[in-house]
Amino acid sequence: MCDEKPREWKMSGGAKGTGVNLLKILCVHGYRQNAKAFREKTGSLRKALKRQAEFVYIDAPNTIPVPDEENGVEQLGWWFSKPNNCFNAREESTFCEGYDESVQVIVDAIKEHGPFDGILGFSQGASMVGFICSLQCQGDARFNFDFAILVAGFKSVNSFHKSLYEKPVTMPTLHVFGDTDNVIPKEMSEDLLTYFVDPQTVKHPGGHFVPASSPQKKVYIEFLNTFVQKKVAES
Repeated sequence: MCDEKPREWKMSGGAKGTGVNLLKILCVHGYRQNAKAFREKTGSLRKALKRQAEFVYIDAPNTIPVPDEENGVEQLGWWFSKPNNCFNAREESTFCEGYDESVQVIVDAIKEHGPFDGILGFSQGASMVGFICSLQCQGDARFNFDFAILVAGFKSVNSFHKSLYEKPVTMPTLHVFGDTDNVIPKEMSEDLLTYFVDPQTVKHPGGHFVPASSPQKKVYIEFLNTFVQKKVAES
């Protein structure tokens, strides 16, 4: 089990939507990011979806050592796969630290700022979202998301997470990945798809970022419309 003490997490507000039928989406940043940085990097996405959703951003609980020249920029992660607070998505590992604390951060965010309609994650955060989807589908009552969006996600090759891939995820999901992503190659994202039932996908020609140009915007809107309509019907 992971034994690192959790640090206090912070929340960064998203779009200030006033419509009662806006979807509320919890956002999970990537490795070496934080809530504020991820909010800034997804500005185009928030603008594209401002009529459909509002976004809430949270910090991971695990601090990454920052080189001297980068002091002042808080870099965080959802779990470490190597000692000394290190992580490598491509290396198999039996070492895990910080994962349990990260699950608790998401649980606390739901209690304090939910309920949420959906959850969105990027890179390591997308894999973390995949874990939450799996836990929900395995009957974990702490989670009740209607959908998930995973951008540049990947299957964890950490033995600690093996059980999270034993049951197919039936939650509606949208998977986004880039043809020229050199951090998480599209093959890694495509491998993750095999653990989801009827996943929707959208590819883009770019690299390691959350795309929000017209082709992707159309897919996001179409994917979210089903849940917007559901919310309207239930209101």
